[in-house]
Amino acid sequence: MAETVEKSVKTINVTLRPIDRSNQPVSANYSTVGVAQGIAYLDFGFLEPAQLAGVVRNVQSGNGTTDELEGTLVVRLAMGLDVVQRLQQQLQQVLAGLHRQPTMKA
Repeated sequence: MAETVEKSVKTINVTLRPIDRSNQPVSANYSTVGVAQGIAYLDFGFLEPAQLAGVVRNVQSGNGTTDELEGTLVVRLAMGLDVVQRLQQQLQQVLAGLHRQPTMKA
């Protein structure tokens, strides 16, 4: 006979206290994810908008593109894959909420 296990969800309030300047927002317009030994490494960086616009102009004018861009690493996060899965679920909820919001007309 198979047992039925019911999953229950319990909400717990979590307070994160900042250290140093960790509560200051940073700007990132580039991200990449790598996985090694069961740990996901999320790198968030910043590329100068003028640099990106220059790449687009070069491609549009037929001058090709560069093989490399140099930017600034803003933050690197290392997290277990279970945490990545929860993050993915939270991001999906946020995006679904944005999709449901009515658009404003000018």
